[in-house]
Amino acid sequence: MDYDILIIGAGPIGLACGIEAKKKGLSYIIIEKGCLVNSLYNYPQNMTFFSTSERLEIGDIPFISNNLKPTRSEALEYYRRVTLYFDLNVRLFEEVLDLKGVQGSFEVKTSKNFYKAKNIIVSTGFYDIPNWMGVEGENLSKVFHYYNDPSYFAIQKVMVVGASNSSVDAALECYRKGAEVTMVIRNGEISDRVKYWVKPDIENRIKEGSIKAYFNSEIKSIKEDVVLINTPNGDLQLDNDFVLALTGYQPNFSFLQHLGIMLEGRNRYPKYDEASMETNRKGVYLAGVVCGGMDTHLWFIENSRIHAEIIISHIVSE
Repeated sequence: MDYDILIIGAGPIGLACGIEAKKKGLSYIIIEKGCLVNSLYNYPQNMTFFSTSERLEIGDIPFISNNLKPTRSEALEYYRRVTLYFDLNVRLFEEVLDLKGVQGSFEVKTSKNFYKAKNIIVSTGFYDIPNWMGVEGENLSKVFHYYNDPSYFAIQKVMVVGASNSSVDAALECYRKGAEVTMVIRNGEISDRVKYWVKPDIENRIKEGSIKAYFNSEIKSIKEDVVLINTPNGDLQLDNDFVLALTGYQPNFSFLQHLGIMLEGRNRYPKYDEASMETNRKGVYLAGVVCGGMDTHLWFIENSRIHAEIIISHIVSE
């Protein structure tokens, strides 16, 4: 139970850190509170990545997909195979609860064990905590902050909140399952970050009236059979069966603070050195999407894979 490195999070970047540690001959363990690549597992069943498959590769293992843009199921299979190929030391369904000590002699308490490690890498992603709207009725069972399968919402009156990739995908999929879809969008247009091959589809469905969209609008309250929204033309009450509040997600900031990592500014950027990825707590490093604070669009698998090499190189050089 004594390691050179303990990695928190078995997502793609956490696995990449494990691979780099193994290549350098360092002892390591990867602790994950859920299943392997837990965040990807919780993505919608029909999701297609924005990135091409080669940009999602780790450990120099080719990622072959049926199409240019891989699917969720293909990614789950790829990372499973990579984990087995490198025989990575992964402990799943085990949550990190506490971290004590200093670099060289950290003590880590989890839901199942105690570990000692010289260094810690935090690669926990951002998909665990939804951004709540803070409106009356948001806690009703008809309100979903995560979206999985459109068939559940077939032939129902569905309100989708937001204009990001997840919101647009949900609106289109539910519409094609026969749902009466209404979108409530805070801004005046569909986000420019929506996948380029999907954006024209949603815009055309809105233009033809197949999907009703209220721009520059917000939900005021949610009740069992209606939703009250505020629009530029005044308040409207709409009949409703389900609300998909796909308003984004955020890292577990309280967990980062519990580990002793400082958060800076209104977007709560974790404090770290870009040259080494080491945080203000010496010996504790950040890797992946968690580095972006509230700006969860800054880091992806494809542009944060390099974090693994940066961190392991710094640890070896210490």
